[in-house]
Amino acid sequence: MSSAPRAKAALPYAALPYYEQTAPGTGCLPPRTGYARTDAARLPLSGGWRFRLAPRADAHDDSFADPAYDSGDWDRIEVPGHWVLQGHGAPAYTNTPYPFPLDPPRVPDENPTGDHLRVFTLPADWPAGGESVLRFEGVDSCARVWLNGVELGEFKGSRLPHEFAVGGLLRTGRNVLAVRVHQWSAGSYLEDQDQWWLPGIFREVNLWHRPDGTAADHFVHASWDHERDEGTLRVESTVPGRVRVPELGLDLATGESATLPVEPWSAESPRLYAGELATGGERVGLRVGFRTVAVEGGLLKANGRRVLFRGVNRHEFHPETGRALDHETMRADLLLMKRHNINAVRTSHYPPHPAFLDLCDELGLWVIDECDLETHGFHAVGWRGNPVTEERWTPALLDRIARTVERDKNHPSVIVWSLGNECGTGAGLSAMADWARRRDPGRPLHYEGDRSCADTDLYSRMYADHEEVGRIGRGEDRDGPPARAELPFLLCEYGHAMGNGPGGLAEYQRLFETYPRCQGGFVWEWIDHGLADPRFGFAYGGDFGEVLHDGNFVCDGLVLPDRTPSPGLDDYKRVIAPVRIEAGESTGTVRIRNLHDVLDLGHLTFSWAYEAEGEELSGGRLEVPPLEPGEQAEVKLPPAPGTPRPGGESYWTVRAVLSEPADWAPRGHEIAWGQVQDTARRSPAPATGTAPRSADGGLLLGPGVLDARTGELVSVGGVPVRGPRVEVWRAPTDNDNGAPWLPETELARRWRALGLDRMRHRVDAVESADGAVVVRGRLAPDASDLALATELRWTSDGERLTVAVRVTPEGEWRLPLPRLGLGLALPRTMGGVRWFGAGPGESYPDTGGGARLGRWQREVDALQTRYVRPQENGARAGVRWAELTDGDRALRITGDPEFWFTARRWSTAELDAARHLTDLVPGDSVWVNLDHGQHGIGSASCGPGVLPAHRLRVARARFAFTFEVLRG
Repeated sequence: MSSAPRAKAALPYAALPYYEQTAPGTGCLPPRTGYARTDAARLPLSGGWRFRLAPRADAHDDSFADPAYDSGDWDRIEVPGHWVLQGHGAPAYTNTPYPFPLDPPRVPDENPTGDHLRVFTLPADWPAGGESVLRFEGVDSCARVWLNGVELGEFKGSRLPHEFAVGGLLRTGRNVLAVRVHQWSAGSYLEDQDQWWLPGIFREVNLWHRPDGTAADHFVHASWDHERDEGTLRVESTVPGRVRVPELGLDLATGESATLPVEPWSAESPRLYAGELATGGERVGLRVGFRTVAVEGGLLKANGRRVLFRGVNRHEFHPETGRALDHETMRADLLLMKRHNINAVRTSHYPPHPAFLDLCDELGLWVIDECDLETHGFHAVGWRGNPVTEERWTPALLDRIARTVERDKNHPSVIVWSLGNECGTGAGLSAMADWARRRDPGRPLHYEGDRSCADTDLYSRMYADHEEVGRIGRGEDRDGPPARAELPFLLCEYGHAMGNGPGGLAEYQRLFETYPRCQGGFVWEWIDHGLADPRFGFAYGGDFGEVLHDGNFVCDGLVLPDRTPSPGLDDYKRVIAPVRIEAGESTGTVRIRNLHDVLDLGHLTFSWAYEAEGEELSGGRLEVPPLEPGEQAEVKLPPAPGTPRPGGESYWTVRAVLSEPADWAPRGHEIAWGQVQDTARRSPAPATGTAPRSADGGLLLGPGVLDARTGELVSVGGVPVRGPRVEVWRAPTDNDNGAPWLPETELARRWRALGLDRMRHRVDAVESADGAVVVRGRLAPDASDLALATELRWTSDGERLTVAVRVTPEGEWRLPLPRLGLGLALPRTMGGVRWFGAGPGESYPDTGGGARLGRWQREVDALQTRYVRPQENGARAGVRWAELTDGDRALRITGDPEFWFTARRWSTAELDAARHLTDLVPGDSVWVNLDHGQHGIGSASCGPGVLPAHRLRVARARFAFTFEVLRG
């Protein structure tokens, strides 16, 4: 009898296939700095490759690597690229769960494997002598490589470069490069980052010539002494050579130091000096930025000054090409960041494309460079088997930190190394920290997952609420080791930007500015990872048939997938603006505060405009002294120009703009703004004096017709109307839905359980008395004795129509309301909108810092924010009046007090039911909400909820709206 086949799990480690071994790879050259500006020859191998996909790692033998192999019937794909985004297989999204069994280092037999072939011609003028190196910038997740039929080796570490020496294998003329890529490998256990699983050769492949006498590696050390205003330059090189910086008159040997007066590099003033490293066989361009980073006195300092991070976390993503980004997209990202006052990036959760760091050097951003390491999914089994705790994984961990540091060490923008993200703690992590400190003692270390901070120089947290951040800032956090209390504190993730939001950013910023130890943070994250898909608009987890997925949690960015800035980005820009413009203590003055880390205000021009009812009456330049960082001044505003219109609201708007063009924005680009009130708004007079009368089953009241049975408005001034009715429901935001792992944050679930999404209306009385029509009723959920008693009192002066609303709670309400106001529907032709209030973008009680008081005009379609998963959006706050028009007539609605205004081509119920943008189909109506109150937004999709000051508590309410139809 034959014995049963041996179980796969019983294989000894040495018998495991290479893709299941914990070792980082074989055959690769040692890590070094790369992407150098060199005069050595380079042959790009990007473009069309032959491709074949198999469902298993062992579906095909290695014969395809033979140069004579006929691949004529294979498909073609683009490299860089992901095969699942080019018609082969499908992407999948998980946040933390591994999409395969936890059995490290083993992976399933179902292991999509892509064979890639690239035939290239070696140029006739390819240099002789020296060495040639084949360099892969990024392959997900494990690659085995052959050149001209000879195996070079294999490697893991998806977001890291790997090189092979190939000089002896190159042939004149035709050459064949074969690469087998496995989606799953032992390396996948180290790459459980919150993102799409996207296999493939997604960064460039290049053949480099390395001449005799070339420097295999070099390390630029450029420090700056803030006390002496001097920089010191020393360049290490594996091959001796000369270092020249013409602008500084430097010509020194490698290994030698020179100290001299220079301008320092910082995110606000990214001064770079062009240089050159010349060895016997090569000239390498250098871009030297002098700066020193240190933790001193409990603060993280750059060039002797405290750093305040106004940052974002950034995954690499494009809605069509995934993590394969071109240079133009990277530059566009950074220009958007700089133009929105962002000064720092955490490269979550892996080193970015090296060109991105080049751009950070040029344009000026502080960078926390994170190693390609996350093992978050092990939390599902109590962290049993977590690689950072097991010695067999330590070589792979050390390989990853070495490849990160060696590749990126010459970028002045990189001021902190991060060991990884959400991978627990263990000896492997400590080994990484020890290696990084020995190799590069000039940069502090970051890692959030260890509350003891044993391996880090910074105390880092995710999503700590405002109260905790305040305690930390005041030194009241006594739950950790004493040494931790002496470290700088930052929020490496906060302000979860999922859907509508995040809220509460301004309150965080005040804490950062109040407590020196609290050195800012990084909003999660930069971009929504919605994949372009005609079925959905943008697709998210589960849209490709995944059984295990995390839905739209992958869409949590400050910009939409197509890089349209969300209102959250505009809010963040205002919150983190490096200039604060506020009303002064004296009437007619403005207080200017310089919140820059380095720059004075000499690079900005200030202007003022005096506005009444949203119309500018006069304006000019405002003289502001060139305040140093941290300084402030109270500046007298010009006098008001005469008498504002009767009853009008008037105010000054003060702006700070660039005086000269920058590398990242044109002259006149706005950095900050503020508004100072002059005369306050007067409460609008209600329309009264005309008595109602009955006619044809309706009630006529001035320009209005009301239904005599329901009391609802039928038309006003000839414009058909349905409603209004008192409403409380909104289509829940992602932050309303909260986080499943924190049930207390799931506010929308509790709203639905109470029945706020299906409130019942009842009309108790429609009465005509004292020159008014009074409609009394009740709004209540099923299966509850909670209710809102309502009274709508309609009056008119013959031309205008006013409804005064009273709302009285009944019962003991324990939840806030989503919103409180009136809802009505107008004909679809009423698609033009004008309003006087906050704008031009949306805003809610704890968002909308980027919206300013003014007079605005948009079409209804343009009022929508097209969040990947449809939800409450588009409210304009502080609206005094709004007009909806069909071009011939306009329905003006004036509020007392100011109100939130929304207008959509679908109802709240339709918005609530939609799961994708393509579910929203315009109907025959424009649905209008006139809200007296809105619940705040918060950040509870992964963070704290709405602060108490922004919750819409159930209480008595009184508000009014006046309707008037204008012609022409």
